[in-house]
Amino acid sequence: MARYLTTTLPYVNADPHIGFALELVEADALARSWRAQGEEVFFTTGTDEHGQKILKAAEAAGESVADYTDRYAGQFEKLKAALLLANDAFIRTTEPRHYAAAQELWRRCDAAGDIYKKKYRGLYCVGDEAYVKESDLVDGKCPNHPTLDLVEIEEENYFFRLSAYQDRLLGYLERTDCIVPDWRRQEAINFVRAGLEDFSISRDKARMSWGVPVPGDDAQVMYVWFDALANYISTLGWPADEEGNFKKFWEEGRTLQVAGKDQVRFQSVMWQAMLMSAAIKTTDQVFYHGFITSGGTKMSKSIGNVISPYELVEKYGTEATRYLLLRHVHPTEDSDVTWERMDEWYTADLVNGLGNVVARITKMAEDNLDKPASVQEVTFKRIAETRALHHVSEDMRLNFSLGEALDNFEFYRAMGLIWSYIQALDERITAEEPFKLIKTDSSRGKELITQLVKELHAVGMMLEPFMPTTSKSIIAAVNQNMKPENLFPRLA
Repeated sequence: MARYLTTTLPYVNADPHIGFALELVEADALARSWRAQGEEVFFTTGTDEHGQKILKAAEAAGESVADYTDRYAGQFEKLKAALLLANDAFIRTTEPRHYAAAQELWRRCDAAGDIYKKKYRGLYCVGDEAYVKESDLVDGKCPNHPTLDLVEIEEENYFFRLSAYQDRLLGYLERTDCIVPDWRRQEAINFVRAGLEDFSISRDKARMSWGVPVPGDDAQVMYVWFDALANYISTLGWPADEEGNFKKFWEEGRTLQVAGKDQVRFQSVMWQAMLMSAAIKTTDQVFYHGFITSGGTKMSKSIGNVISPYELVEKYGTEATRYLLLRHVHPTEDSDVTWERMDEWYTADLVNGLGNVVARITKMAEDNLDKPASVQEVTFKRIAETRALHHVSEDMRLNFSLGEALDNFEFYRAMGLIWSYIQALDERITAEEPFKLIKTDSSRGKELITQLVKELHAVGMMLEPFMPTTSKSIIAAVNQNMKPENLFPRLA
């Protein structure tokens, strides 16, 4: 099956933060696992570069908006190397190919009778780049940006006829697999049932010039959300589709979008209605992850508790950063992360856990086996489907497989399964003491060490989508019958 996978596009008004790194690593683990099972995958990410918020940030920085977006887009593009991402594309909403797609999407929605112009007065939140209904205010503030003052704006804009899609959206949301977790689907259903209001999809160019021009009206630019959402198909080459990626991965493949929990109304309501209007297939599934807090508080620059993915990589390394995000951040609930906790997890799980087991087994093998152990060439697909912990305990059955955990976006459970395997190996070494047995019964000792090496090879195979470099290091050590360099050095 052809699979299409995308993250959301972060605004380029600030440096990357750990919450977006989580989204990237989760998506990357899925893409790698699907590829390892023989599926063809198109995995994309990128940057959202229009809107008033970015224009103001550029002005505050004393830069042209083009230079500003180039600089920050570069910071996000570098995450590919820092986090070892295997994405196929990186789309910027300032690219000509995206302009062409956004304008064609507009034309199709307009041709369907779903775009009209009217005067409007409302409270505008720059943080959300959206008008906020008075009924949604909390203490007079936008619930998503309580520190920002709302601005009352009156202007003539184009609107999208979202109200016309209530029934069709409810029909779409009846599909139990269209949103994960299910309570986010219920949230979307409740939002639609409460009554949909048409939303503004343009801004007066005299007030906000940084955006995609509205087709046929030089005085207006597209509202950033209408423009940005089109990235999910512009990255595939739509509408021209010269390489056939849109047909293969969107129309005929299975599409998955990964997004934060605050994106439900944008991704699963507004975007789906826009697709319906333009007669384009709706998204098959959207997975909404939770937020990362620090010390029980939402991360904020003013508080000083923001954690950068680059800081994580500098301290722990890329592989450990991927591990910490996938194992110790809950996929759908909010998770609290501090440097102290991450130090503990790194030392216990990687230094004293996986790193120690790899070193012990490969050292025993190097010292006592005449040649590399003959390991079974088994695919990740085969390992992902099994519910047994291989030779560690022939009768030890699991309630779920690695593949099932990934199918349910339960990354922490998938990693927990692998670490239970690692722990079982460690316990077997302690219980059976192959380092002693080899001295009293060489034949039995070598047999036991060989079994442990085979199990270690299975660990390497399991880690392939989650910690790809570590996976390769373990498999290479087994094949070469040689202890590798220390995988996870102790913290200074």
